[in-house]
Amino acid sequence: MSRIYKILTRRAWDEALVSGVFLGAPIDIQDGYIHFSTAAQASETARLHFRGQHDLILVGFEADALGEALKWEPSRGGQLFPHLYGPLPTSKAVSLDDLPLDAEHVPILPQFIC
Repeated sequence: MSRIYKILTRRAWDEALVSGVFLGAPIDIQDGYIHFSTAAQASETARLHFRGQHDLILVGFEADALGEALKWEPSRGGQLFPHLYGPLPTSKAVSLDDLPLDAEHVPILPQFIC
């Protein structure tokens, strides 16, 4: 199995926990799918899209557990990124880590990601 990751605010995750389903951040809703990153992609995703944002978390999921709604599609630089076309059950989460910011206001990923 391969693990994929979603960076989001703790508030958004806490709200999703109440209903049991994460429907996506504003960019996910706009694009029509929930954006994920692999471990190799997460650092660049954090730097490009989450700089300066506070109270972020990194939630891990096993890609195979998300079923056929998960598609691997070309994105940044032609890399294949995991995109979920449908709601994300919070019960599928296998890890959760806080993401503090470094001196340049970029989220610091856990050592196991880097």
